[in-house]
Amino acid sequence: MPNWGGGAKCGACEKTVYHAEEIQCNGRSFHKSCFLCMACRKALDSTTVAAHESEIYCKTCYGRKYGPKGVGFGQGAGCLSTDTGDHLGLNLQQGSPKPARPSTPTNASKFAKKMVDVDKCPRCGKSVYAAEKIMGGGKPWHKTCFRCAICGKSLESTNVTDKDGELYCK
Repeated sequence: MPNWGGGAKCGACEKTVYHAEEIQCNGRSFHKSCFLCMACRKALDSTTVAAHESEIYCKTCYGRKYGPKGVGFGQGAGCLSTDTGDHLGLNLQQGSPKPARPSTPTNASKFAKKMVDVDKCPRCGKSVYAAEKIMGGGKPWHKTCFRCAICGKSLESTNVTDKDGELYCK
């Protein structure tokens, strides 16, 4: 029986994708709103997508998951040569070779705490990562949570006001 007026199925949510909202990647169709990195949920486009079989990733997450492993690989943009590693709890002096393994055992709970210490969205309580962060009322918000508490309208820096930790449109 013919499929009258339908479209392809979305590679992420399996619902029908109509032509006006379709993004094609690796022979599959996606809704614009479903075309997200499978690891960090960052919105993708034709310049930022990296496909692996039936999975789609941003280039950073793809590199971390499928790229070369070892020192200096899969770490995103890297760091400046003046970076001493202090933010990771390492005490490395400039000019000295960096050891492959610390000579003394690291405090695992201290290291884990720093790696997990991510801002939380006041609206949904979930972690807010840099790619999706919007600041409002001095707090980090997800783009999707950055809405008026009364009418639900999306907010921008020009039409937002805050009171008692909630966001409202002006």
